[in-house]
Amino acid sequence: MKFAMQKILMVVALLCWSAIVAALPQIEHWQTGNGARVYFVAAHELPMVDVQVVFDGGSARDAVPGVANLTAGLLTEGAGTLDADAIAEQFDALGARIGSSAGRDYASVSLRSLTDAALLQPAVDTLALILRAPTFPAAAFERERSRVQVGLRAQEQNPGALADRAFYRALYGAHPYAQPPLGTAQSVAALKRADVLAHYRRHYVARNAIVVIVGDLQRSTAERLAEALVGPLPQGTTQAPLPAVSTPTGDTVRINHPSSQTHILVGQPVLQRGDPDYFALYVGNHILGGSGLVSRISDEVREKRGLAYSAYSYFMPMRQAGPFQMGVQTKNESAVEALDVMRATLQRYRSEGPTAEELIAAKKNITGGFPLNIDSNSDIAGYLAMIAFYQLPLDYLDRFIERVNAVSAEQIRDAFQRRVDPERLITVTVGNGK
Repeated sequence: MKFAMQKILMVVALLCWSAIVAALPQIEHWQTGNGARVYFVAAHELPMVDVQVVFDGGSARDAVPGVANLTAGLLTEGAGTLDADAIAEQFDALGARIGSSAGRDYASVSLRSLTDAALLQPAVDTLALILRAPTFPAAAFERERSRVQVGLRAQEQNPGALADRAFYRALYGAHPYAQPPLGTAQSVAALKRADVLAHYRRHYVARNAIVVIVGDLQRSTAERLAEALVGPLPQGTTQAPLPAVSTPTGDTVRINHPSSQTHILVGQPVLQRGDPDYFALYVGNHILGGSGLVSRISDEVREKRGLAYSAYSYFMPMRQAGPFQMGVQTKNESAVEALDVMRATLQRYRSEGPTAEELIAAKKNITGGFPLNIDSNSDIAGYLAMIAFYQLPLDYLDRFIERVNAVSAEQIRDAFQRRVDPERLITVTVGNGK
């Protein structure tokens, strides 16, 4: 009876997925005349368009730590003859929204606009001006740098931020991923406007760019939009690959902090985007610590022992090996016990793998929630930027649920045993615990 019910559930899931696949976005791609890659999805349900222009210019490319973040933050402070107020008024008048940011792997500039040509064209023209002719005004540079310095000083009083920074330093050592995207107090104080200009000129070029367009447009209009945005940029060159990540030896970093709670992070570099083990580790981690209160780690730490409100684990795949991370925040006097419980839970999971019931529940939860992850143009644009930047297969979204459902308990156990080494886990604690 139980086997028959499982078969029925699988058939229902496949039928539902067939309907979802039929509605999934069809990705078109091409290159602009100067070498930028373009990825386009036509979505005619709403008269809107979401655009992201992604550059291989995140903090891993920093010549001075913090320069990528400062460059992205200053793009809208002035362009051509427009100052920050004029740029903001321009987009407000058009009902458009613009944003910019820089993470470890890449920097991006985004635009959301109505597709009415009277509104879209001037919005695109203004964004194109920002991309090709930012002025990085000296006064704005000093103001933004001061704002970042205030944020960095605030982080010195935040045990969670201290733990995160120490964790990445311990994991990555001399690798570019070790530096925090905001930079450090010392590096930001040393930054000059010339550093921002140099970062912009080196990284904000066509061959280092990806244009993502999702919205109510025809292919021909999307082609013109992409050319208008990045066509005027210099061709430039693509970036050299980032260095490979070395696996650290197991170590413990303790930071004393006057807090009533101890923040604990445990992990190691493991996973690149496109790794063959991705789906086994992703589904497996959903059971271990990625599914909230029903995960194994949360059950052991919170439900059975009441040591913390939440405990979790996740994989963060990046261009080079991103971290596997387990985390908990607990009372100082409970820190040792909470850490021991997390490590023991991981050890047992590596050894045994998930149960059949856990695997069925995880697949159901992941696949049931997936359509909600791609139910808006901005969601699709985010996935498309990821697919394009990390050069994942264009059928990534089409086959996502198929690949999740194909994961077996043995694949999960095998992947965790090969990829997560308990003897090489880095442990960081911040608090007053012993």
